[in-house]
Amino acid sequence: MMHLITSPEAWAALLTLTALEIVLGIDNVIFISVIVSRIPEKQAHRARQIGLTLALVFRLILLSLLVWLIGLTAPVFSVANQDFSWRDLILIGGGLFLIAKATHEIHAEVEADDDSSDQKSGGSAFFWVIVQIIIIDIVFSLDSIITAIGMAQDIEIMIAAVVIACLIMYISSGPVARFVAEHPTTKMLALAFLVLIGVALVADGFQFHIPRGYVYFAIAFSAAVEFFNVLAKRNRRKTGKKTGEPSA
Repeated sequence: MMHLITSPEAWAALLTLTALEIVLGIDNVIFISVIVSRIPEKQAHRARQIGLTLALVFRLILLSLLVWLIGLTAPVFSVANQDFSWRDLILIGGGLFLIAKATHEIHAEVEADDDSSDQKSGGSAFFWVIVQIIIIDIVFSLDSIITAIGMAQDIEIMIAAVVIACLIMYISSGPVARFVAEHPTTKMLALAFLVLIGVALVADGFQFHIPRGYVYFAIAFSAAVEFFNVLAKRNRRKTGKKTGEPSA
């Protein structure tokens, strides 16, 4: 352990892997922020806590099962000369789940279906939210840990990077969830991101890798545009109050 603390290479690996884990965790935070926006605030806070705690737990469990995890990348069957591993199947299933869930939520938003089945029963809605968070936590955890295995050789570095990234996800999830809940257009944008991320996961499952830089650049650019749109709307509202004119 001491040689890792005093090793510049170990610190460089930790910083690099932590940054990568934070970037990979953005998907997790966006999904949790969107999915909890349809339940009451108290339950939403608990759901975020449970979801992000499970994200950390799943990552640590998968790290402790390195040999089994590496075996997930071994082909289990082939279709049309293309090999598929358990990792590929999990990514395809998770991606399709994300696309289906985001599409359902977009439909509910467009149709103004705020009193849908998610709102009928607080207890059942909360349970269903947790189930969905668990499913997507497993998918994102698998992708995250396989990336960690490829980036670092020491289990201590992997664990430290995962814990730091999950703590940052936990801190940022509250503000992100509140912002998404307060701005309906931002929620629609977040749902569009989930569709994009789902497509990227399915493509990975079919071994057609879409560089994540393109995906995250699209997300960052759209988020920046939406941020300035929200800022402009707020300024117009303030100007309207000062002049006594109704804001647009």
